[in-house]
Amino acid sequence: MDPAGGCPHAANAALLTEGAVARVVLPGGIPAMAVLGHEALKEFTGHPDVAKGPEHFTALREGRIPDGWPLKTFATVRGMTTADGADHRRLRSLVSTAFTARRVEALRPRIEELTDELLDGLAAAAAGASGGVVDLRERFALPLPMNVISELLGVDVEFRDRLHALSTDLVRTDIGPEEAMTANREMVAVLGAVLASRRAEPGDDLTSALIAVRAEAAEAAEASKTQEALEAAPDAAGRAGADRLSESELLGTLLLMIVAGHETTLNLITNAVRALCSHREQLDLLLTGRADWADAVEETLRWDSPVSYFPFRYPTRDLTVAGTLIPRGTPVLAGYSAAGRDPSAHGPDADRFTLTGRPSSATTRHLSLGHGAHYCLGAPLARLETTIALRRLFTRFPHLKVAAEEAELPRQRSFVGNSVSELPVTLG
Repeated sequence: MDPAGGCPHAANAALLTEGAVARVVLPGGIPAMAVLGHEALKEFTGHPDVAKGPEHFTALREGRIPDGWPLKTFATVRGMTTADGADHRRLRSLVSTAFTARRVEALRPRIEELTDELLDGLAAAAAGASGGVVDLRERFALPLPMNVISELLGVDVEFRDRLHALSTDLVRTDIGPEEAMTANREMVAVLGAVLASRRAEPGDDLTSALIAVRAEAAEAAEASKTQEALEAAPDAAGRAGADRLSESELLGTLLLMIVAGHETTLNLITNAVRALCSHREQLDLLLTGRADWADAVEETLRWDSPVSYFPFRYPTRDLTVAGTLIPRGTPVLAGYSAAGRDPSAHGPDADRFTLTGRPSSATTRHLSLGHGAHYCLGAPLARLETTIALRRLFTRFPHLKVAAEEAELPRQRSFVGNSVSELPVTLG
């Protein structure tokens, strides 16, 4: 894998002609595999003999993964993305109620308000910029999901810029060991400050609720040390068993919510704007009501997934997928950007961006938000944010154009994230 990332689609297409599963080498010479084909990825991510816990990562367990390895946080952070079975269900249940379709829909007025505020700022910035060129990624695609997830979590404004910068470092795959360890230490420190702020002043937010669960579990564990206390407080002990949350899991859950809660949506909005600006006939379908903005979101997820190769899953036994043996304990990347353009699932024109005529049955729908038990918890929120963002952006600025050739846009330095790092535009 190229640590510097780059646009993945040409390499993906070449790999797919050779098979649905590929052997790859991760930074540091770590052997791994990537599942690229749509059906193979669906089978693999839903397989009962595939796990996410780091204890299944053979090289890590044997001490062959050094500190500062750029992908180590993905493997070792304590949270639902590295948990299996009952632990995964427990951790997911603690935050899942905040991301139900009903709860997310209740956020619509606030998301629309934030969107309009950012569009006002975008217009003002363009009016004062040379040639009217502004970076839409920095001024619109980033602050919208960052502010939404921060408000949901109760992250104070003073922490948000630094958390985004550190999130970018954590997703980078070309980062050096010292830089990686520094970023991890600082992320822990900033998240610790966020938790301290919410402990001092609890609010109506998800972080405060998780802190309360953590405190209740700790109190219940103390109370249940003796049989007498257990009998005196059976309800508290029961809740501790069901809802227990360690300090490292609290920190890891907050990290996951912040990074995944804005980085992926940031890429999704950015990629959708690029796609629509380079496919004006598709944009015209949206502006004239002949296609739905939600369709643009789904097609972008398929055609230019915001995540290219997501780490890690591990077979718990030797497993054959699409005719290829994946040995037990091998770290496996989920190749979402490749699966989205797999011709065997999406047709011979899978590399074409189109809002009409694309198969949409359950068997051919894209996998960019995951599949199975680890399906993206924040999918309803990401879809709502991006739909609102695109509709209001292009309704207000229908002649918006990207102010650079696609090949000139700097890419994210990562084979995990898939987008550009800047998006200069003129509003028209």
